[in-house]
Amino acid sequence: MRVFLAVGALAAAAPAQAADDGGPALNALVRARLAEEGGEPAAALAALTDVSSLAPGLPGVRGRILEQAIEAGDLAAARTAALQLWTAGDRRFDAQLVLLVDAMRRADWKAARDAMAGRSDKTGADTIARLILPTVNAWIDVGAREKQPERHLLDVSGRSRPEPALTLQVALVQLATRRADEAAALTDEIVLTDRTSQLVGLRLAATLDKAGEGDAAQRLRGRIALAAGQREDPMLLLPDQAVTTPRAGVAQWLGLLADGLARVPNGNAKLPLLFSRAAFWLNDADWAVRATLVEALDRNGQQAAATALIDGGRADVPPVLAMRRAELLADGGDLAGAAKLAETAAAGDAPRSLLVRLADIARRSEDPQAAARAYERLEAALGEDEGDQILRGSLLIARAELLLRAGQWDAAAPLMERAVALRPNDAAVLNFAGYSALERRKDVEKSLARIEAAWRQEPQNASITDSLGWAYFLTGRTDDAVALLEKAQAGEPANAVIVEHLGDAYWQAGRKFQARYTWRAAALLAEAEMATRLAAKLRDGLTPATTAP
Repeated sequence: MRVFLAVGALAAAAPAQAADDGGPALNALVRARLAEEGGEPAAALAALTDVSSLAPGLPGVRGRILEQAIEAGDLAAARTAALQLWTAGDRRFDAQLVLLVDAMRRADWKAARDAMAGRSDKTGADTIARLILPTVNAWIDVGAREKQPERHLLDVSGRSRPEPALTLQVALVQLATRRADEAAALTDEIVLTDRTSQLVGLRLAATLDKAGEGDAAQRLRGRIALAAGQREDPMLLLPDQAVTTPRAGVAQWLGLLADGLARVPNGNAKLPLLFSRAAFWLNDADWAVRATLVEALDRNGQQAAATALIDGGRADVPPVLAMRRAELLADGGDLAGAAKLAETAAAGDAPRSLLVRLADIARRSEDPQAAARAYERLEAALGEDEGDQILRGSLLIARAELLLRAGQWDAAAPLMERAVALRPNDAAVLNFAGYSALERRKDVEKSLARIEAAWRQEPQNASITDSLGWAYFLTGRTDDAVALLEKAQAGEPANAVIVEHLGDAYWQAGRKFQARYTWRAAALLAEAEMATRLAAKLRDGLTPATTAP
């Protein structure tokens, strides 16, 4: 639809051009649209630049160039597009932010102030400006060596209940203007109430250390630890870095805003990318900013760019970011490489959260030895509190699953019993233990009771409904089995296991035409072993040898 609209705009923009002249511009426009839809911002940017050259009056192209330049990380192209939009009176927020970044990179504090003074006219800008303006203006004044640059932040705090994160910014600004005593005194007054204030607090503590205020830094860290508990949050696991320059100050704040925006359920993926890209352009040495941009790129469908950004030519990648790279590799299909990198990232005295992520990657890699090593390390790190016991139950199930794949029922069964004892009301644990035994025709009545208990808790769960339906099939309750398996199949129509179970139940109920129809549907979804079994059923009907496991 947008391509046809653009064709009309092209004709209106250049009516005097020869007919042939519209062809290259239209082709470039189509290339740009395909690249945008394919998640290739660099290619889209190149094509849109061609469009702009061939049809300079085409409406909307400059804005799209700006958007694709931001996605591609091309600051030069973004600056050119932003300046042209701004000059033409289109004072959109992304252009404003790019011009601010450019001015701060050049230490042109007048231009930075002018950029912030321009009013944005795009939806949402005013709300965001409330969070940006005080901090950015304070850091601009630091660069311009104005007196009391923190006044922008204090004015905001004076109108309402002070935001802890903004008050922490005041202390950072005071440290940047060599007023360490004032910053240390203010630090002791700040109450940390949320995750954002804890993250800024860690930056402030590192900056206090650098300014020679180690005692104040230690007191602050003690309160952060009290507020945050264990430092399991990925952002909290990054190295603490001091904030001493205007560029670093604005970068850390924009990065925090990007991180917060990314956590909004069903939020716009473009805003976190805009903020984190601007932050990265200001300070690419900031690990927290880099981590935020990685997440924004991944959320925007740019997994390859996210993976490449983590390394960035540096050898000192923090373990938590190395683990994130392993996860991105796994998402991209390189499971063996991901497992190897994850083990390296979690080497030594790794925090529990990294061990959990290592275990997940090892499980996905389908390398039983790597998975066993990861599970063993994680279990050794667990304590005896309730949360650890819940996690221990999951680990026992994961270890049992490895053993079952290797055909070691006698070794797996005790682990599942321990998991059920630890989590007797967990539907997933009950279903796994019950169905695993049922598959092997072990303790059928006991297994049925466990699956029924799981289903009573989660009757809408298609997998558990399938387990119960299959248990009824195996115990001769065919009509009950059909009803439940039909419900399970409706919940997960692309699950080959469920579809095969339903076909078997139809046959057992005498509904042979429906059974064959259902088996054919399952065959479209089946992998090798199941496909062979289904072919035999379609040829010979259901037999004890071809009944689903």
